[in-house]
Amino acid sequence: MSEQHGSFWIASTLESNYPAVTDPLTVDVAIIGGGMVGITAAYLLKQAGRRVAVLEADRVATGVSGHTTAKVTSLHQLIYAELIKHRGVETARIYGDSNQAAIARLEKMIESEQIDCDFEHKDAYSFATSADQLDKIKAEVEAAQKLGLPATFVETTDLPFAVAGAVKFSQQAQFHPCKYLLALASKVDGGGSFIFEQTRVKTVSGENPCQVITDNGPTVTAQDVIVATNLPILDQGLFFAKTYPKRSYLIGAKIDPATAFDGMYIGTGSSYHSLRTTPTDDGGTLLIIGGGSHKVGEITQTQERYQQLRDYARLKFGLNAIDYYWSTQDMVSFDRLPYIGKLTPADRHIYVATGFSLWGMSKSVLSAMVLSDLIQGIQNPWAELYDATRPTPFITSESLKQNFDVGTRWVGDRLKGLFDSSDSVAPGEGKVVTTQGEQRGIYRDEAGQLHQVAAVCPHLGCVVAWNQAEKSWDCPCHGSRFDTQGRILQGPAVKPLDQR
Repeated sequence: MSEQHGSFWIASTLESNYPAVTDPLTVDVAIIGGGMVGITAAYLLKQAGRRVAVLEADRVATGVSGHTTAKVTSLHQLIYAELIKHRGVETARIYGDSNQAAIARLEKMIESEQIDCDFEHKDAYSFATSADQLDKIKAEVEAAQKLGLPATFVETTDLPFAVAGAVKFSQQAQFHPCKYLLALASKVDGGGSFIFEQTRVKTVSGENPCQVITDNGPTVTAQDVIVATNLPILDQGLFFAKTYPKRSYLIGAKIDPATAFDGMYIGTGSSYHSLRTTPTDDGGTLLIIGGGSHKVGEITQTQERYQQLRDYARLKFGLNAIDYYWSTQDMVSFDRLPYIGKLTPADRHIYVATGFSLWGMSKSVLSAMVLSDLIQGIQNPWAELYDATRPTPFITSESLKQNFDVGTRWVGDRLKGLFDSSDSVAPGEGKVVTTQGEQRGIYRDEAGQLHQVAAVCPHLGCVVAWNQAEKSWDCPCHGSRFDTQGRILQGPAVKPLDQR
């Protein structure tokens, strides 16, 4: 097959080439993470006269932001009826208004900086394919209209298959996230502000000023710090216990532009799919299909999720050839609201943004807006609702389930691999095996060579699980991921798995 394992967004842009930090540096604001939150916040703060330094462990836009569906919308599947029921009309209104404002701010930045990133307005739809979901669809329409959001109920769409009904939000948007981020990063770098890559931050110590300690050696001193690493790399604030990591899968297939639907779609129910198209630089159109979500580490044979997406593409769109496939990951907040603000009640200069619950494009921009205002001492109308230190509903069915699962794994996974040996690991396969009294992640490559790493995640001590499709070791507790050599693919871990 000609398909490419990797994000279309990353594959269709040139790799950035900013230097690693090599000398001690002092700036006004240090930002950890070069994704949507980090780069957008850096731009806003630089515009406000602050000297900023972005510290990215890999390359700009190659993390979660480079693996998204890149829908920029306030229609987050079905949420407004639930928010009104459990949190009240005012909470739901702020949520809707803030996400709508984020769309407008993104468009304004793109226009003012003349960024070519395939930004275009599209209507967004949450659709039901069976009648048993229609009541929820209609309730969502009613709730959204009550809040003044651009919602209507429709029974037909331009998808090539019938739907039972859908909630439609008009004038939403889609774009190419890597084109946007790479262009915006170039506006940040220079004039006393910096973008650094290949610079992993180990921790932040002190306040007023803060000391950002990197694995390269040099320390960056800043009055304020933003931790924009999907899940904060700093363990204060208990964000690892207030969220859980969810993994999703995407495929991209080239289609005839004349057959492309016009809109952004997501299904409802347990086995939903996300759909959108995007233009390609050769004048073509790529159909992107997402789905197959599960908690990180629950599924080992993850290649089956890609096969399910291929089957869906064949059944619904008549497609046999797939050009790209990749996966992504986000932190799901137990109350479905993002955490934006101070790291802890005791902190005055360290800020975080996390818990975007699979809708990170609009929430990243609103996070950047909120954090930029907080650092400047500007009152923000959304800051109280999203306050990262707010009381969190630990005692809900979802939070109990997820945190019980973490505890069960922490204890039960100590027995994983007890009766396996390296001889049982087939070529191309990975297993956790107990050998010489230690749990090890053992991967046998296609040539038969064994690669062994310590199987205990250095973040908080959970045992990693094998991810067959990605050939990675994934922590089922808090979402850290490592390659077969133990190198970090995704935090919150800041140390690799030790090689054995």
